[in-house]
Amino acid sequence: MMFRLGERPAVTVKTNSSGKVFRCIAVLYFTAAMGAFTPAADAPRVFLLNASHLATARERLVAGDEQLAPALAALRKDADRALSAGPWSVVSKEATPPSGDKHDYMSLAPYWWPNPNTSNGLPYVHRDGERNPEIYKSPNRRDLGELSETVETLSLAYFFTRDETYAARASLLIRTWFLDPQNRMNPNFQFAQAIRGINTGRGLGLIESRLFTKIIDSVGLIADSEAWNDEDQRGVEEWSTEYLHWMQSSKEGREEAAAENNHGTYYDIQIASFALFLGKNDLAREVIEYAKKKRIAVQIEPDGRQPLELVRTKAWGYSVGNLSGLMALARLGEHVEIDLWRYQTPDGRSIRAALDYLIPFGLDSEEWPYQQIGGFSAEAIRPLVLRAANTFPDGAYQAKLSKGPPLERASRMNLLERVGP
Repeated sequence: MMFRLGERPAVTVKTNSSGKVFRCIAVLYFTAAMGAFTPAADAPRVFLLNASHLATARERLVAGDEQLAPALAALRKDADRALSAGPWSVVSKEATPPSGDKHDYMSLAPYWWPNPNTSNGLPYVHRDGERNPEIYKSPNRRDLGELSETVETLSLAYFFTRDETYAARASLLIRTWFLDPQNRMNPNFQFAQAIRGINTGRGLGLIESRLFTKIIDSVGLIADSEAWNDEDQRGVEEWSTEYLHWMQSSKEGREEAAAENNHGTYYDIQIASFALFLGKNDLAREVIEYAKKKRIAVQIEPDGRQPLELVRTKAWGYSVGNLSGLMALARLGEHVEIDLWRYQTPDGRSIRAALDYLIPFGLDSEEWPYQQIGGFSAEAIRPLVLRAANTFPDGAYQAKLSKGPPLERASRMNLLERVGP
């Protein structure tokens, strides 16, 4: 069926084999970047992505907004490549975890190396910030990273284009890793970031499972597609319920919850994301409220420094990374009416103070006074400043952004966040 520009089709209702009902209300039009486009009526059920802006960006694209066309074209190009990527499975590894079950995730600690003072290299020794290439021999970490990035790309492409091909591939990748009996991952991270000669896994390994939050949001992006059915949704919810329980009850999970640095931040992000996804809003609210005194008050000095990250050999990268995590917690807080963005301790510790401390080194070319091996990326701060510009209406952060080069029109960030005044 074809429609002229501006012509509104009738409302149609269709039911797939699982009984799910889809409502399609759309204005169809054609552009070189998109082809026929049928937008959904509502914003997606996502938690870390900006649902409101996603919906607005899609409306702008439907209306023919040329400003966003390059970003969409770039996204579609990425998604087209992603159609041939994967599928990945946690069982696709040569080594077997100590449990004897290849369905258990396993990885090696990245900053631990063979001991030069022993004949067998054991126990491994710590070299902070220096990645041992041996970690790549255990593919689960790499595969989970590729899975999360690929599923997010495909799901975003579906959300903006309504092309079921993208949703179908994203669904297959999710099912393979989480649901298929022959390939599914057991819902635990017991053997993550093992250190040879010391342990078979540790709580710090849960930093790798932060990638699951992208899967959660991706499920929300494809939820109304024909490729994603009620059984899929229930399966991911059941898996998430089991994993959330493991995170809260296991020794490894309790260790990570007690971490005071970025590991604790990203543990909270995962707990809150899973809780919101599962409708456990009281749990999400408890975690985010407690982050005021457990994370912000502990991690940030009144002048904005993050001392627990500054002691690292990659002090800039870890400071930016932890602040990004705190901002993610603040976004999650919006879902339960807790404002971490503007929270401040009596002596001035806050997310905004941490950002203000870092901005001069990222945008004003001041020299970073701490260690940063492996190179200094000033651009790493820009997404955080953009997030702040969209949150605080005083214009201070927008003015900071205007000092640097404008965001490339093909950047995906144009679709994910409001860019410009």
